[in-house]
Amino acid sequence: MRTNMLTTQEQNALQFIRNYIAQFGYAPKFKEIGAAIGVNSQGTIHRYVQSLEDKGYINRAKGNSRGMSLVDLPLVSPPVIPLMGKIAAGLPIEAIEDHQELNLSDMFMGPDLFALRVSGDSMMDVGILDNDYVIIKKQPIAHDGDIVVAMIDRVEATLKRFRRRSNSEVALIPENSSMTTMVYSADRVTIHGVLVGQMRTYR
Repeated sequence: MRTNMLTTQEQNALQFIRNYIAQFGYAPKFKEIGAAIGVNSQGTIHRYVQSLEDKGYINRAKGNSRGMSLVDLPLVSPPVIPLMGKIAAGLPIEAIEDHQELNLSDMFMGPDLFALRVSGDSMMDVGILDNDYVIIKKQPIAHDGDIVVAMIDRVEATLKRFRRRSNSEVALIPENSSMTTMVYSADRVTIHGVLVGQMRTYR
């Protein structure tokens, strides 16, 4: 029975499969799917693919590692909300209705994106508050000034502004005037992604 209830990783896997077939004319291997969505376990990828088949999104041919085909599903509208125009956060401006749509999938979804919930107030001076959600683009490198997810000694993860001090040292800078910059040898810090978006709910 077909259902649209996919997990985030199943959605990412399906989108990659769709894009791959559109580009190459045949399906990707499990290893290629895993690399695209950041999963190393072949068993986990197998479960995602099996779930996509069970839910009616793909068909699979037994004995063929590339034997996947897409089921011709009705087009589903992406998640959108009305974009009604602009509102002043400084000096008042005339309110003008401007009926457009804001496509949330373009902003917050994709095979290289993941979300984290913020804990703490180390980035409050740039408006990233405790319990906000940040959208991170997975990548292993960062430029000076980027806000990054960094792993220290492969144990402790933190959200900070990145600055390279030299070839051998990097600084992770909190955006909170009451906190001090942390400086580490470059080999102790691993970049896992760069901030590309932020969400907050008032419910």
